[in-house]
Formats: sequence, C-alpha cells, structure tokens
Amino acid sequence: MTISPHPASKAAGKIPRTARGQRTLRSILDAAAEEFGERGYHDGSIARIAQRAGVAIGSFYTYFDSKEAVFRALVGDMSRQVREHVVPHILAAPDRLAGERAGIAAFLQFVRTHKALYRIIDESAFVAEDAYRRHYVETAEGYANSLTQAFGRGEVADGDHMVRAWAIMGMNVFLGLRFGVWSDDEPVESIAEAAHMLIAQGLAPR
Repeated sequence: MTISPHPASKAAGKIPRTARGQRTLRSILDAAAEEFGERGYHDGSIARIAQRAGVAIGSFYTYFDSKEAVFRALVGDMSRQVREHVVPHILAAPDRLAGERAGIAAFLQFVRTHKALYRIIDESAFVAEDAYRRHYVETAEGYANSLTQAFGRGEVADGDHMVRAWAIMGMNVFLGLRFGVWSDDEPVESIAEAAHMLIAQGLAPR
C-alpha cells in the first residue's frame, strides 16, 4: 500500500521516493505501532523497532531522526488509517443516517484489529500534544463538513454540525474503548445499531 504522508510526517520523517522505500517505511511504522503499543513511548526503543521491521538501525535513521520523530509520524499514520477504513463505509451507505451506523461498525472493527491505537493516541497527548490535537481536530473538521453536505442533501436536520461531529466522535471513542479494546465479544452490528438509534432518534420518549 502506498503511504500518503500525513502533513506532520513531512517534518517528522523523510518521504521515500521509491516503491522499495515506501515498503521499508511501512514496515518501520508497523513495527513502531507494535513496539509502542506493547511497551509505551518511554520504554519503546529504536533498536527493537528496527529489529521488528527487519531493518538495520542505520536504515531506520534514513527515515527518522529520533524516537519522537517516528512516534509523531505514527500518530499521523494511524489517524489516516482510521479515516481510510471508516469513511468508505459511510459513503457507501444509501443515506447519512445509515452511514453513521456503518461508520460505527467499521470503527469498532478497526479498533479490534488495531488495539494499539488507543495507547498510542493517548500517549501522544503527553509526548506530542500538537499531533494529538491534530488527530482530533482534523477528524472533527472533516466530519462536520460531511454533515453539512448531508444536510444539503436533506439527509440530516439543520444544526451545529461541528458540535455534532465532536459529540459523535466522543461516542465512538468510548465505544471503541469498551467494545473494541476492553472486550470484543459482542457483535459490532448490535453495538452500531444501538448507537445509531441514539443518533437518529435521541433519548426523548416516543
């Protein structure tokens, strides 16, 4: 898979120009996700990242100047992966409300196969606060814009789409923590349906 660099990664790492370089960078980022996901940022090491990636330490430094640099690039990379996994499911749905249900299910599926996501994103609040903030702000801006477009198509009610974006994101974050990281034995479809009913109909009695 070709890597589309996150804006922050341009400052944190070197962008490879060849397919081989792209594969090496992908291996390093995947190895960093394993290392930081298991050990955390402070106990993680460049040597073990290189070992996990199957590259020499010198090759690591071809792409990243430091442990912080690869961590920053990883935060941006994982943020991009989440969006690339979830957004197509939302867009493929017949309307936006159905897309919300599909998006929640897709996010839970992603979390269950990328459980390191939470530890890495949470640690970035202390290691790279700007990357942490960027992860959420850029996601919220994109979400709000898509809700505005859905309103224009008559698929959702008018309202403050930015507030709605942050509210839905917050719900997804904690659904992923509870039903993706802490346990993963409940069907994602039933969880997504319950959350979807809250979005579509609210809490008011009917």
